[in-house]
Amino acid sequence: MEDHRSIEPISGCSSTTTTTAAAIDDDLPWPDWNSFIDWVTFSGPASDEDFNSLFFSNSTDFTTTTTTTTTTMSISSTNTSTPSSPRSKGDDDLKGVKLVHLLMAAAEAIAGDKNSRELARVILVRLKELLPVTGGATIERLAVHFTDALSGLLEPGAGRHRDNNNHHNNNNNNNHDMLAAFQLLQDMSPYIKFGHFTANQAILEAVAGDRRIHIVDYDIMEGIQWASLMQALTSRNEGPSPPAHLRITAVTRTGSGGGGKRSMSSIQETGRRLAAFAASIGQPFSFSQCRLDSDEKFRPSAVKVVKGEALIMNCMLHVPHSPERSASSVASFLAGAGSLSAKLVTVVEEEEGGRGGEEEAGEDGGFVRRFMEVLQRYSAVSDSLEAGFPMHGKARELVEKVFMGPRIAGAVGRAYRREGGGGGGWSEWMVGMGFGRVGLSLFNQSQARLLIGLFHDGFRVEEMEVNKLLLAWKSQRLLSASVWLPPLDGNLDVLMMESSPSI
Repeated sequence: MEDHRSIEPISGCSSTTTTTAAAIDDDLPWPDWNSFIDWVTFSGPASDEDFNSLFFSNSTDFTTTTTTTTTTMSISSTNTSTPSSPRSKGDDDLKGVKLVHLLMAAAEAIAGDKNSRELARVILVRLKELLPVTGGATIERLAVHFTDALSGLLEPGAGRHRDNNNHHNNNNNNNHDMLAAFQLLQDMSPYIKFGHFTANQAILEAVAGDRRIHIVDYDIMEGIQWASLMQALTSRNEGPSPPAHLRITAVTRTGSGGGGKRSMSSIQETGRRLAAFAASIGQPFSFSQCRLDSDEKFRPSAVKVVKGEALIMNCMLHVPHSPERSASSVASFLAGAGSLSAKLVTVVEEEEGGRGGEEEAGEDGGFVRRFMEVLQRYSAVSDSLEAGFPMHGKARELVEKVFMGPRIAGAVGRAYRREGGGGGGWSEWMVGMGFGRVGLSLFNQSQARLLIGLFHDGFRVEEMEVNKLLLAWKSQRLLSASVWLPPLDGNLDVLMMESSPSI
């Protein structure tokens, strides 16, 4: 691992198989917005320029850049400025407490017997009466999404956001909105960049000296992650020979139902944009797809393997705009790392569970406890966005519509479906299945700290294990990035899928 250059976050998207080369409705005293966005930037149809803007907004030159408690659950937020609302702080806090208690009561009723579900419906009706249709303070907007998610559990289709394995099919979330919201989220939070940079730096170090690199990507989305890796590969190249050839295989859903055809079309467009970007910087590149089975399982035989390639498996889970995947689907992909003799496996996942230092091992507590943890986590995410977002209105509403609502619906749905103990997420599961930890370099750790230093000082990095970094907002863990070696025995597919964590 000789080359420890930083990943220079860039932007670029294009593809085709190969190329060479409201003011905060001041009801509650949560943080005021501190700057404005020029929304002219986001007018007009999405184009290649939108993607170039995304890639280059992802650039970070590390060499030159330097509570109010609303309930006993300790859902906190930083008050960074004097609220403009004329209402008293006491009234505001009481409203926040009331909303959270009603949400918890609804969750408890849903977890009860059949008769208690009628009570849940009554509570949810009351919540909808209390909440604004649009706008509102942070806790109100958050409560809208959680009310919607709970309504979806009682009556599928009742919520505006569904855990439907592909929230991109929502007509409200068109490509232009997705690009604009993604741009905003990248600019205002390290939530996306943290995972991309940590994984990319580990990949760059692992493939130093390799002339052919093959990345199998579980959910490629817009391909933003790989633009920065391409730039790093070209910038480290020395001598007259071209940079190492990069091949990306995007794992796609099947075309049968569930928006599969649209998903395939979107990935083809991602490939075209990545190919165009690679050509523009002289990066030899090729792009292909392999499909999951109809039951969302990954088949290693669907991946074309070329002798002499350094094969990397990349798995980004639960990032804000990715579709939900079943545990068995993820397990089948990770199991394939052994079958394909992958050189490295990178995993980024949400930290589903308690706060740092407050986890209760082995205790699950049922749906109500898991719902509380989801509420805590997304309160922290929302709080972190408040601290970094511009002053008001369209910016926060767009990000919440495109990302927060669907993610909350998905998290609440997973919390409801889970049975028995909660497990420890994919990292704990991978250790049990024989994956080896790959230590993160000091450079990678330093890069993560430099990255979050560019954002609000409420963000911090924790070193969980030798191979794992964790992004936290104050005391709440949000996201982890980890690096692994596949098991020596490549025939663990069945065992691993049967024992996949119930997350």
